[in-house]
Amino acid sequence: MHSTFRRAVACALGATLAVAALASPALAGSHKRSAHGDLLKLRANANQSSNWFGYNQGTLEQNGKLFNSISGDWTVPTATQHKSGQAEYSSDWIGIGGGCVDAGCAVGDNTLIQTGTESDVDSSGRASYSAWWEVIPGPSLSVNLPVSPGDRFHADVSEVAANANVWKITLTNQTKGRTFTTTVPYSSTHATAEWIEETPLLLGTNAGFAALPNLTNPAFDNARTNGQPAALKSSEIIQLIDGNGNVIGTPSAPDAQADGFSACTWATSC
Repeated sequence: MHSTFRRAVACALGATLAVAALASPALAGSHKRSAHGDLLKLRANANQSSNWFGYNQGTLEQNGKLFNSISGDWTVPTATQHKSGQAEYSSDWIGIGGGCVDAGCAVGDNTLIQTGTESDVDSSGRASYSAWWEVIPGPSLSVNLPVSPGDRFHADVSEVAANANVWKITLTNQTKGRTFTTTVPYSSTHATAEWIEETPLLLGTNAGFAALPNLTNPAFDNARTNGQPAALKSSEIIQLIDGNGNVIGTPSAPDAQADGFSACTWATSC
């Protein structure tokens, strides 16, 4: 991992946790024992990570563009056990911050605001599904929405006013017609934007990045930043690798509209 990213993690740990107290009482009491969208952890190769795969755009890579909003759609993937007897966890999300600021991933970012869904299996192979939002370094907060595999979700994270650092988070289960919205203050660098499938960071006993289950394709689509189509490029791909440097998760090339992609687990191409 680049020294820049080690410094970013250290900075993030010193940031305020006060935003968690602003959640509604129902949410504030439902912290999950994971940090779904931990900052991007790069490995030796610039666009390979130990926790993320998907697409990342950065302000330097985008010629100085700052990100005041991001949105996108995905289908909740079906999770099945990859290794017998092993608990496995995954999340699909959109967010601003936490990723690569430049095309070569030499510069990182220590802020992250995000929302998404989770697809997990326990050690017996039983699957469970949920929704959440999070601001780093605070804990993830559960969202009271029904989540089933195959449900189509839309997510939006937008500043109430440009550079005001007050954010509206919206997560909608389009299949079931249910929406969650919250507004939170959060000081963001506005430096990166992401559409990601990941192995979340587990907290407490057996802490570390989770094992990855088998997942069906989430089919990310309608990716937008600052109200405009994202114009995704293959150079913005992030791949997931294991501890031995093997690719275990990868996105496809952008779709014909350059606003969507497939994501494939336990595969080297997609």
